[in-house]
Amino acid sequence: MRRAARLLALAAALALTPGVAEAHLVDTRLGDFYSGALHPLTDLQQVLPWIALAVLAAFQGAARARWVVLAFPLALLAGAMAEMVLQLPTEAPILGLVLVAAMGLAVAAAARLPLPALIALAVVAGLLHGAQNAATMGPATDRLLFISGMIASGYAVVTLGIGAAIAFLRGGTWRPIALRAGGSWVAAVGIMVLGLQMMTRAAAG
Repeated sequence: MRRAARLLALAAALALTPGVAEAHLVDTRLGDFYSGALHPLTDLQQVLPWIALAVLAAFQGAARARWVVLAFPLALLAGAMAEMVLQLPTEAPILGLVLVAAMGLAVAAAARLPLPALIALAVVAGLLHGAQNAATMGPATDRLLFISGMIASGYAVVTLGIGAAIAFLRGGTWRPIALRAGGSWVAAVGIMVLGLQMMTRAAAG
């Protein structure tokens, strides 16, 4: 017993012993991956419609929601690739705000969409946000790592959001009302910011 205890203590000591620091590898090789993953999560104009898309997909049922899990990350990739070839239109921020409002209104109405319309909505959101994120890359950015991080982030948000929303909806009759109320707030934010943007552009013009 004593020998076993000594071996266990030795193993624990070795496990807790700090290894060789490899922080520079993260900074030089994976920094752009983390940048790509975190960039959309720090922009409410992007993360709000992602969450709204997940909730809207949950209202359609698990079978249809699975198509969003596939279509949205692929659309992010396509949008990022397209931005590297074509210049992002100047109306992209306005389109993003319209998307926020549209997603919020759809959730507020608990809209039942045909499957092609749901997939099209996921594709439009993915193309727009993929292009917007890719437009922020600098000359020194590792494009593969940045885009991979962005896609991983989008996949995680939409997949976890759909799963959480489906589980939440099964808990009681009041829960769909709560999610619809959240959608109305998302729509209100999108419409308010869109109005401010239009007023700013009109004043500048």
